[in-house]
Amino acid sequence: MADRVTVIGWDGSPLTAGARSALSAATLVAGAAHHLALPEVPPTAERIRLGSPGLAARRIAGHRGTAVVLADGDPGFFGVVRTLRAPEHGLEVEVVPAVSSVAAAFARAGMPWDDAQVVVAHPRTLRRAVNVCRAHAKVAVLTSPGAGPAELALLLEGVHRTFVVCEELGTDREQVSVLTSDTAADHSWRDPNVVIVIGGGGPVPADTGWLLGQSAARPADRGWAAPRPDEDTGEGGSTQLRAAQLARLGPRTGDLVWDIGAGSGGLAVDAAALGAAVIAVDADPAACDRVTAAARTRGVQLQVVAGRAPHVLENLPEPDVVRVGGGGAAVVAAVAERRPERIVSHASTRDEAEAIGRALTEHGYAVECALLQSVALDPRTWAEQDRSVVFLLAAERPVTR
Repeated sequence: MADRVTVIGWDGSPLTAGARSALSAATLVAGAAHHLALPEVPPTAERIRLGSPGLAARRIAGHRGTAVVLADGDPGFFGVVRTLRAPEHGLEVEVVPAVSSVAAAFARAGMPWDDAQVVVAHPRTLRRAVNVCRAHAKVAVLTSPGAGPAELALLLEGVHRTFVVCEELGTDREQVSVLTSDTAADHSWRDPNVVIVIGGGGPVPADTGWLLGQSAARPADRGWAAPRPDEDTGEGGSTQLRAAQLARLGPRTGDLVWDIGAGSGGLAVDAAALGAAVIAVDADPAACDRVTAAARTRGVQLQVVAGRAPHVLENLPEPDVVRVGGGGAAVVAAVAERRPERIVSHASTRDEAEAIGRALTEHGYAVECALLQSVALDPRTWAEQDRSVVFLLAAERPVTR
């Protein structure tokens, strides 16, 4: 086992005295090609290209001597330190940090970043990273080959954002470019790079933030499914039904939610406030305007699409969870063809509920149905104000192993 492992972060600045001392004593050095080319790397040390961190960690664990790992930026921030400290390797790690690439990117842009989301984009996580960019006004994306600025831009089609692309930070080839997302796909970008994705929302007031990644500009709403003054409280529009639908959908950061038949936008806005990306669909232009206004009032990001389902759904990006608020079994079947993880819908009659349930079952979903009844009472007189009876259908796609 390696006697000692020192992880050195490098941001392009001259190495500190401590880092130079650790390197001079190293019998093994791991890093990318530009790290291994540094003049401070001892010519007698064994060198490992840091392609797979797990493989490098195993080789370091089997080395008898002193090991140094070189990494860009802060190696403890989405970096190699987590892999090296995994219990299966048994390595004791000392870290010499540097400025993280995210901090450096925001510094180049002259922007604060305590209100920014930070995501890592690999080909396997690219879609979820894009959904975070849809849902939030300021996101830093740590990219990788195959999941860079061009790929981000292509998946953000239809959503306007500004990109600040920072290439090869800390090197003599460093370049910072500011452009719109609809043009980013037309360029070739050098790795490594960080993309700051900005769009929508108003400015954050100064000195109001206290939690990383959260905007204090949003109203301090508590809970969800609160009554809305412009909401249709009839069948399909009650706050109680909306709460049940949200609970079964479980929207979360990185998800894309379709809300088909968005109405006043209550569910769409709640899902966005929970951190999900949302596309609200409605055939009524007035309803689309209400959804846009509701999102602006709540301070959340969402995309509104005017059109009638199922035809309007054909060009939308793949959803994770879907609420079908109108259109019946035909729309539910079209949604099921896209294979989201969960689908919720509702019906006012048992025949309609059975038709929706059959459509979901035929597409391989596990279906549950409940009859929900809610009665609104006036607390001054305890007289009945409104009554709603509705079938709630919740479907989940079986997990394939």
